[in-house]
Amino acid sequence: MTELPIVILMAEDDPDDRLMTQRALWEYRLKNAIRFVEDGKELLEYLRHQGKYADPAIAPRPDLILLDLNMPRMDGREALREIKSDPQLRSIPVVVLTTSQAEEDVLRSYDLGANSYISKPVTFDGLARVIKVLDLYWFQIVRLPNSHRTAAATAPKEPEPQAAPSPTPPSPAATTPPQPPGQSPPSAP
Repeated sequence: MTELPIVILMAEDDPDDRLMTQRALWEYRLKNAIRFVEDGKELLEYLRHQGKYADPAIAPRPDLILLDLNMPRMDGREALREIKSDPQLRSIPVVVLTTSQAEEDVLRSYDLGANSYISKPVTFDGLARVIKVLDLYWFQIVRLPNSHRTAAATAPKEPEPQAAPSPTPPSPAATTPPQPPGQSPPSAP
């Protein structure tokens, strides 16, 4: 079975931050697919397959959401509240990745159900390190729910063809393990 790619969905209104995140993934050769939306309203449309995101092939369910708090139309706090109150979406981990360092934002984000809160680094190197650690933690250490992957994982497999039995037993040479140079194989009893 082919492993499905990990999908990260980033809600971020700043095009420079989106580009830096994409570059950071590339820099560390992380094989995660990343999708971008520009505000909380678009994030919910993506997650609920509405509008231009109606086709699930265009908008696969993310394994992790990176959420900025300060966005137009609908901010990250309101989007987080919507996600965590929706039974179909609440199991998706949400990492708040924002420039805000206000204690009020940290507390409120966790109260609304955020799984982590990270103050966004201002340099590319800092962001690249954060992305690498996020990849390590969320996709190599933590076990994520994969209910959206169940269909692929539990699909019945075709039986593998069985090799026809060999008419003659293998010769001793074929079953003798390789020997280090200068040593001869053990003699047969």
